[in-house]
Amino acid sequence: MVRKILQKYGIRGGCHDQHFLIDERILDSIAEEANITEDDVVLEIGGGIGNLTERLLEKAGKVIVIELDPQLVDVLHDRFPDNEKLEVIHSDVLKVDLPKFDKVVANLPYSISSPITFKLFEQDFELGILMYQYEFAQRMVAKANTEDYSRLSVNTHYFADASIIMKIPPSAFSPPPEVWSAVVKVVPRPAPFHVDEPEFFLNLVTAGFLQRRKKLRNAIIKGNHLLKVPNIKQIVDELPEELMSKRAENLEPQELADIANHICKMKNVT
Repeated sequence: MVRKILQKYGIRGGCHDQHFLIDERILDSIAEEANITEDDVVLEIGGGIGNLTERLLEKAGKVIVIELDPQLVDVLHDRFPDNEKLEVIHSDVLKVDLPKFDKVVANLPYSISSPITFKLFEQDFELGILMYQYEFAQRMVAKANTEDYSRLSVNTHYFADASIIMKIPPSAFSPPPEVWSAVVKVVPRPAPFHVDEPEFFLNLVTAGFLQRRKKLRNAIIKGNHLLKVPNIKQIVDELPEELMSKRAENLEPQELADIANHICKMKNVT
């Protein structure tokens, strides 16, 4: 069915991250994992030829698709004419203000997975079923003291519970990408630890992992252009040596939050 749609509209893909999921069973599974009801407004990022959109429309009260490619926008309008449950936004997802939605289901463009994910973390929603390159998905769910643990791991843990629920081979796409993919279930929830200033905490995490081979003390000082703390050297010297002598990759998110909170308190002392 999906191959016939590609042939009908003369679409080949292969550029601009256009790898169309053609495995019907996987498409069905993704829609099922979202547990969509008629009360849900579902956001789909990158509707493509509508192979997933079709399944979402069967379940949701409304589906909002953000699609950049004008040819694919035309395909969506042609495939689902006058469908009152469908809204297609022709725009760049990184440049548009996201509408209100309950759930997000998407095969994300792999080249911009990180900024899209961080933008989603700023939204208020119930559930995400999101497809990424497998290596990116591994970093999302990685734990401290592992090779894949990163800024992405800490930020994901701060905003949501995330788990890999499907690993998908290149053969499931047309044309096949060069890498495996994975579907990640993202459930937003309150942070499991206290953060005094969320933006400062996220900047500290960024500073720590930008210099991931350096001890955290040196990484924070080097990355103070992000933190903008005038007396940063004095402050980090007062922090516990057993933490500051470690690298960011060896610290739990909670420990990084504690460090950020301490620096926040000290920088605000007049």
